[in-house]
Amino acid sequence: MIEHGGKLREAARHWGIPLTDWLDLSTGIAPFSYPSPPLPPSCWQRLPEADDGLEAAARACYGLPLDKPILPLPGSQAAIQTLPRLRPPGRVAVLAPTYGEHPAAWRQAGHEILAFAPPQLEAMARQVEVVVLVNPNNPTGACFDRQRLLALAQDMARRGGWLLVDEAFADVIPQQNLIADCGDHLPSLIVLRSLGKFFGLAGARVGFACGPSLLLDRLAAALGPWSLSHPSRYIATLALSDQSWQTGQRQRLIEASARMDRLLADHGFTRRSHTQLFHYLPTPQAPHLHRALAQQGILTRCLESPPALRLGLPGDESQWQRLDAALTHIVPSPPPRMKMRKGKLNAPHPHPRPEAGLPIGSLRSMITLGSGAAFSR
Repeated sequence: MIEHGGKLREAARHWGIPLTDWLDLSTGIAPFSYPSPPLPPSCWQRLPEADDGLEAAARACYGLPLDKPILPLPGSQAAIQTLPRLRPPGRVAVLAPTYGEHPAAWRQAGHEILAFAPPQLEAMARQVEVVVLVNPNNPTGACFDRQRLLALAQDMARRGGWLLVDEAFADVIPQQNLIADCGDHLPSLIVLRSLGKFFGLAGARVGFACGPSLLLDRLAAALGPWSLSHPSRYIATLALSDQSWQTGQRQRLIEASARMDRLLADHGFTRRSHTQLFHYLPTPQAPHLHRALAQQGILTRCLESPPALRLGLPGDESQWQRLDAALTHIVPSPPPRMKMRKGKLNAPHPHPRPEAGLPIGSLRSMITLGSGAAFSR
């Protein structure tokens, strides 16, 4: 079973801190959710219908022509788990590190997995039938150039292969997205989208797949009827249609991400990367930092291979101040230089040992060391 962020109840039990006292930074979900209005009774009384306007709202939001096929999903996870079973076992190149459900699903369906780093993309693609990547990548935040991916998709199409691109974190900067390039003219390209991250609607479990129509028909058949609930379709249609809210959300996330970058820099984290929804800190001391923050009721995502910490965004001023204070507590500033006075060497007052239990000697190295596997959302 792949580990995921957002396990607040488990953290509350483990650390003995009440559930309501936690600050959850363990996911890449926007802390500013689309405001859901009261649902009409029909959402609960009637089965969902395909002609309710959801697909039209998604096409308009993602810049798709009216005739381009798009398939609503009960979360993009449904496609991640199902697509590998729609292709005979073969060789699949998966970006590493990345969202762990991708390699797990392909491996479970009998495919051979070959991991690759971004510079190896084209060379690895020539050795496989399927290429899988997340763009921007989770957890590193690395982005692939749109033209580079389109060229790869065209090459995969000539060989009957697939390029599967998970755009779960792509809504903030839409000009780099590939979803509008999907269709029957490029049968190799499959793009997944999610309402969980940018819209802050992870609990609704809404996603989309875009690609060649025949493949989407097969995916729909595999998922079965009414795969997406009526309440989820209703709120998703509203959110996708609200362009004014989306514009404001992009600005909020850009500003919050920039603030997080400044805060981490102020605390000495010199190695970091990010999207507008999370920050990634590669360091061998990630488990210690994760534990120290958890002891103060702040949940982060601790990653193992390579060791790193991923942090989402605080949602209000009190949360920003709480994170700042927690980092100040466990990552002290460098001690002042020792001075000579009257022939004696006067040592500065030592920093107190943090209650979080981190060795003082490791604190400064924690935030400057690191290395650049699979991870969860």
